[in-house]
Amino acid sequence: MRVGVTILATALSIAMGCAPICAQETQAEPSPVTPAPKQTTNSQQSGTLQSGAQASGTQTSGSQSGTQQTGSSQSGAQATGAQSTQQQTTAPVVRRPVAHPNAGPTEPVAGPLTGAGAAAAQGTGAQPVGQSKNGGIDAGTLRVEARLVNVAVNVVDEHGAPVGGFEKKDFALYEDGREQAVAVFEREATSPLSIVLAIDASETVVTSERLERDAAKHFVHAILRSQDEIDLMEFADTVREVVPFTNQVKRIEEGLGEIGRGDETALYNAVYLASQRLGATSAAAGRRRVLVVISDGGDSVSGKSYEQAVEEAQRAGAIVYSIIIVPIAADAGRNTGGEHALIQMSEDTGGKYYTVVDPKDLEPAFQHISDDLRTQYLLGYYAPLQGSESGFRRIKVKLTDAAADAKYNLRYRTGYFADAK
Repeated sequence: MRVGVTILATALSIAMGCAPICAQETQAEPSPVTPAPKQTTNSQQSGTLQSGAQASGTQTSGSQSGTQQTGSSQSGAQATGAQSTQQQTTAPVVRRPVAHPNAGPTEPVAGPLTGAGAAAAQGTGAQPVGQSKNGGIDAGTLRVEARLVNVAVNVVDEHGAPVGGFEKKDFALYEDGREQAVAVFEREATSPLSIVLAIDASETVVTSERLERDAAKHFVHAILRSQDEIDLMEFADTVREVVPFTNQVKRIEEGLGEIGRGDETALYNAVYLASQRLGATSAAAGRRRVLVVISDGGDSVSGKSYEQAVEEAQRAGAIVYSIIIVPIAADAGRNTGGEHALIQMSEDTGGKYYTVVDPKDLEPAFQHISDDLRTQYLLGYYAPLQGSESGFRRIKVKLTDAAADAKYNLRYRTGYFADAK
């Protein structure tokens, strides 16, 4: 009996001493782990092209992956402690700690358009998009400060009657011989009007003051709309602005009654000053600037020359309409030189001239001007940038259909000064 007890005690001691050794051997030589199928990382890589919020989310998952990697020894210990379970279930993938494409801080990654990215780019000699080394704008940035040039065009037949029905595609526009894209098109232009009515008050103009005043009143009533404005000037020995720009018909009517008389004719001074007033008006909404001159064409006052007057009108973009008063058609003392000057001025600015022999013809002349302004086409284009933003640039307009271009006449201003306001 004692012998049996002794043998049992000895066996228990041996068993207790073997347990820790077996455990250590098990940890030192873990059972082989079957790796799980490798997962694709396309979704993780595409996350770098998404928004910053999505990128930070993928970064968090990368951090979790790193946690799994640092805990691989613990999961290995757990796996060795349950070998029977590992033989039936696939163990998690064990990877070395590597830099993940999306791993990093949760803040948006600095790029060429962010402040940090821009500073880094500058430090390496590169520039952020659209910015040069000196802080200027390079060719990668679409920053254009182009000038919109409006061109009022009248299309008339051989009898001078307006022709309508044309579309944007029917016009071709050129500046200095190079075709320009038509950016603005308006048929039967409704854009605002700024009109200066300049009346020759010298004694050389023989007309009926009453008929002249009545014709001017009818013109104002016919042409003036809520968006339009009219300025009234008289010129003789000097030039006087009778009524500044206004939209009130009554004010213009009162001003017409205040026109006096003088001995001389300051025609070119009047055209120059009227053009300056027009040039100061707003150019918004494609506003058209119009100068209506009533005179016999004579200029007897020293001051501005014809060339200076025409240039100022062109700088203002003014359309000049001339109503030429001819006292006697066959008079030997008729100022034909002055008449031709007004005719040329009207043609260069896209306007028209009308010859009046009988004061009763003033009314139809004003009516023609009103109709002409109502049937204009308005074309606009952005002037190309050139090396020198000065000088005179020539404009040409034609109809794209060759037959129509040969059949009809087009009236428009011949050009503009690039440095004009």
